[in-house]
Amino acid sequence: MPNRLDLPADFRWGVSTAAYQIEGAVDEHGRGPSVWDVFAARPGVVRDGQTGAVACDHYRRYPEDVALMRGLGLDGYRFSIAWPRIQPTGAGALNLAGLDFYDRLVDALLAAGITPLPTLFHWDLPQALEAPSTSGSAAGGGWLNRDTAYRFAEYAAVVADRLGARIPAWITLNEPFVHMVYGYALGIHAPGRALMLDALPAAHHQLLGHGLAAAALREQGLEVMIANNLTPVRPATDDPADVVAATAYDALHNRLFTDPLVLGRYPDLSAFGVGPDLGGSVLEGDLKLIAATPLDGLGVNYYNPTRIAAPTDPGLPFTEAPIEGVPRTAFDWPVVPDGLRELLVGLRDRYGAALPPITITENGCSVADEVHPDGTVPDQPRIDYLAAHLDALAAAVAEGVDVRGYYTWSLLDNYEWAEGFSQRFGLVHVDFETQVRTPKASYAWYRDLIAAHRTRHGG
Repeated sequence: MPNRLDLPADFRWGVSTAAYQIEGAVDEHGRGPSVWDVFAARPGVVRDGQTGAVACDHYRRYPEDVALMRGLGLDGYRFSIAWPRIQPTGAGALNLAGLDFYDRLVDALLAAGITPLPTLFHWDLPQALEAPSTSGSAAGGGWLNRDTAYRFAEYAAVVADRLGARIPAWITLNEPFVHMVYGYALGIHAPGRALMLDALPAAHHQLLGHGLAAAALREQGLEVMIANNLTPVRPATDDPADVVAATAYDALHNRLFTDPLVLGRYPDLSAFGVGPDLGGSVLEGDLKLIAATPLDGLGVNYYNPTRIAAPTDPGLPFTEAPIEGVPRTAFDWPVVPDGLRELLVGLRDRYGAALPPITITENGCSVADEVHPDGTVPDQPRIDYLAAHLDALAAAVAEGVDVRGYYTWSLLDNYEWAEGFSQRFGLVHVDFETQVRTPKASYAWYRDLIAAHRTRHGG
């Protein structure tokens, strides 16, 4: 059986983070408020009322964090750029201090021999684009508003113009499915809208924004990616009703955000009572624009499979069923490493030659780890998790799937959205009171794996 050391010689190793989860400094040097700043200030929506106002203080401590990355021997670092730090109102005037920060970060990464892989949008939309009545913006509604897609493309062009000469590849959006569902359908993430199926315009407008931004990036000779949260969908039983429900869920979670990019069309969403125009949000020429700039790579974020049963109420055409008999993370997510192989092989089989090269842009787990009195942070469950998933990834590559790299989530313990600081995903422990960083056992394991892989291939 192939294992992680058998991954190709040019395989790229990295870590991922996101701006709101680590940067802090939300009121400094001209940054405008984001939807997450406003949402997290609402009573009761985030565990213990915690916000990302300080988070990991990466805005000030980035040299220390780059040194930690250098210590791992990374090829790449996937991070996100905070749109409100660049355009405080989401449009128009630029905040040069924000661009200067990312300039310094990119220079530090390159000096450390690490290739930056920026994500332009990781959920921290400028608040002015969400609520014009309180900001004075000419538009509002966030990603429910078609205008946001055009503002996103303008922002992408500005950032790429400043940084693009040093960064070859860019990710437009992170997990548009999760942002639509949690932020607009269920209301458990910012901006906190609970619209259920009326959230679907946020799907289309994010993809339209991707298409417009991709064109702007390509004009500057840059490579274009997107990072989708994907899941292998398994029917709970062989009952035809469960199979039909699983097909519907797969269309919503996976195909809605991949088919337009790869095939130039939306999947069949009739199970949700929605036609191909997604309730009127798809205008003539939109799908052609979304697919007009072929992806140079598809980012895949994988955490677990999804088990689906027939609906138990009339609200949705599916019910999520528990996955039993497997280990679980501290977040209570099921640990199913072979689901990664299953997902990757399934993508290859579904899209064939149209599938772009894949990079695993997120994969990791939350562990309830602590700094021991001797200063160590044993986190064997995370090591086991990473090892098993990388072996599953190697198996997919052996089956012919073109996977170019792996970016684990995450470099640092950070602000885990509505869970506040309760979930620790990092290779590095962060004391959120003192901001002291302590590399965990998994940090040393990942460092040694990268070195062993290079030695194996003569690097």
